[in-house]
Amino acid sequence: MPQQQQKMSLEQLQAFFQEHFPQGHQYGYPEALGAGWARLRLQVDDDHLRPGGTVSGPSMMGLADVALYAALLSRIGPVALAVTTSLNINFLRKPKAGVDLLAEAKMLKVGKRLAVGEVLLYSEGDDEPVAHATLTYSIPA
Repeated sequence: MPQQQQKMSLEQLQAFFQEHFPQGHQYGYPEALGAGWARLRLQVDDDHLRPGGTVSGPSMMGLADVALYAALLSRIGPVALAVTTSLNINFLRKPKAGVDLLAEAKMLKVGKRLAVGEVLLYSEGDDEPVAHATLTYSIPA
């Protein structure tokens, strides 16, 4: 199997997000990046909670989306106009209260125009995922 090439470092990704996607921090912070994978952390606060004290679905979907975007950029480089074309998420269990959410994203296929990947979301300190998402991105010509 051919080795995937990493086209952005973690530091380059963080700088790219700061310049082109500064509002992205509300969806999670990149912690680690490799060729076709990324790990992000969402520091859960009151803005991310729904009634009943659980992390809202939109917060988890945002984290999954930004995590896969980071994984994709690790493969294609700084492409600001790569956009989500589909996102499917399965909520598996209630996230733990008062702890950060972690997203582990990996690319499954990166083509010329479309890229597909998956993301597992975890409550920090728990081995069982709280959600699983699959996403497709459109890559501009």
